[in-house]
Amino acid sequence: MTNWDDLRVFLAVARSESLSGAGKLLRLDPATVGRRVAKLEEALAARLFARSPQGYVLTDEGQRMMGHAVRAEQAMAGALEELRGAAGSLSGQVRIGAPDGCANYLLPQVLADICDENPGLDVQIVALPRVFNLSKREADMAIAVSRPEAGKLTVQKLADYRLHLAASRSYLDRHPPITCIADLKDHRMIGYIPDLIFDKELDYLAETGLDLVALASNSVSVQFNWVRHGAGVAIMHDFALPAAPGLVKILSEELSLARSFYLIRHADDRRVDRLNRFAEALASGVRREVARLEALT
Repeated sequence: MTNWDDLRVFLAVARSESLSGAGKLLRLDPATVGRRVAKLEEALAARLFARSPQGYVLTDEGQRMMGHAVRAEQAMAGALEELRGAAGSLSGQVRIGAPDGCANYLLPQVLADICDENPGLDVQIVALPRVFNLSKREADMAIAVSRPEAGKLTVQKLADYRLHLAASRSYLDRHPPITCIADLKDHRMIGYIPDLIFDKELDYLAETGLDLVALASNSVSVQFNWVRHGAGVAIMHDFALPAAPGLVKILSEELSLARSFYLIRHADDRRVDRLNRFAEALASGVRREVARLEALT
């Protein structure tokens, strides 16, 4: 007979893909987690994970079990919310996956406001420069810079945002003036590592005609800090610029990029009221914050 504790262990291993990672989530010894998994597989007469030196990966049986376990988790969260009398507020844990530009310069203040209004809420941001796998439940929801083309997902547009060339005043004072796009060839460009661009919408420099990046990182925050410290020129989110008053836009009339953020959720979550209400608060908060920050630049 499978109980909720068994499912919690199963979900933790499936999401972390390791006994040690699951142990940290559950505050259990990894050996205990391993015994619990083995006991669950024995009770179900099914192999849920394929073991390898790289970790634990869901088998076909495990993938089928995942959907049932997530629905049980959602039902438990909803029941606890009702029992706590929190009909008017949100509670429990919500994990959001997001590209690190959004995660660093938008989500902290947006989610802090949401948590101020919902003291029982526990929010986690996973800031990684990649596409999140919601089918594996790496997160409850994810923010992306383009619409997914496949998967059992729901997509909601959050906000449009703009990007411009930017540099620090100290860099511009030490280098030749930039009066047109062609002048950029004489400057140190900062951008993404080309083969680590995980979404075509992030290939900003392609629109400048430049393909040489002297300082490159898969992290927007690293790029931002290079620019802030006067290391070169980059295409930056307008909403990030107020975080460093010493940065200025360059050629804003000649080069202005428009992009969008999308909120991606698993289709099954449409029936989960707490996640629906959280998504609504997140969407309105992101729109307000993008508008506020872009107005400062």
